[in-house]
Amino acid sequence: MTAQPSDVRTQSSEVVIRYEQVCKRFGSKVVLHDLDLTVRRGETLAIMGPSGIGKSVTLRHAVGLLHPDSGRVLVEGHDMATIERDDLIALRRRMGYLFQDGALINWLSVGENVALPLRENTALPESEIRERVEAKLALVQMHGTWDLRPPELSGGMRKRVGLARALVTDPEIVFYDEPNTGLDPEISMSVNHLIRDLAERLSITSIVITHLVSCILVVADRVVLIDQGRVFAEGTPEEFLENENERLKRFLAKPYD
Repeated sequence: MTAQPSDVRTQSSEVVIRYEQVCKRFGSKVVLHDLDLTVRRGETLAIMGPSGIGKSVTLRHAVGLLHPDSGRVLVEGHDMATIERDDLIALRRRMGYLFQDGALINWLSVGENVALPLRENTALPESEIRERVEAKLALVQMHGTWDLRPPELSGGMRKRVGLARALVTDPEIVFYDEPNTGLDPEISMSVNHLIRDLAERLSITSIVITHLVSCILVVADRVVLIDQGRVFAEGTPEEFLENENERLKRFLAKPYD
């Protein structure tokens, strides 16, 4: 399929993230095999694929947590396998990452969880940290929850707090690893609309890992299906659903949601 840019919002033709012939294996298991993939500035790319196929592994290469056995992953022109430590730290400050479970620390309050990236990576005074955290909590519709603890929150609320933390440094690139995991359909859809709204309002470049058709229909400008370690299909969400390829149809027909 030929990918076409979405009509909903305008993306730049500039490539922010590029995977070039990326191969990665763990022991005898080949996870990525000659993966070629690009993400344009301002675009939300959804990556789909069967469980264990390497979707999260693909994300971790872009953050520099994993390095390819061969090939290259370039982010803003930096080779993530050879980037200097100081440059990597600076680049990661421009990134946000939403983990599957939110990855909140239970003994810290909501506000303290969201403030962690600012306290670890900046020298901002506490007053400004508080102001930024409160602004991001309001952005994800969690105003007034600073003093609550994660065990007091529902799954959807924890996900929103995790999203606030991912956004608190005003990142240009955000990675979402299965943002709908553990959520009921109604809350899941509200998270999808929040991701889309933030992308449009803040012009964020995003990669969303998901197995849900309901998610890609809301959040994605473009979708790729990874199978056997490489891109098997690519296109807009509508093109995906209209494609007659039997392998793709079988995958999309699975009762994930």
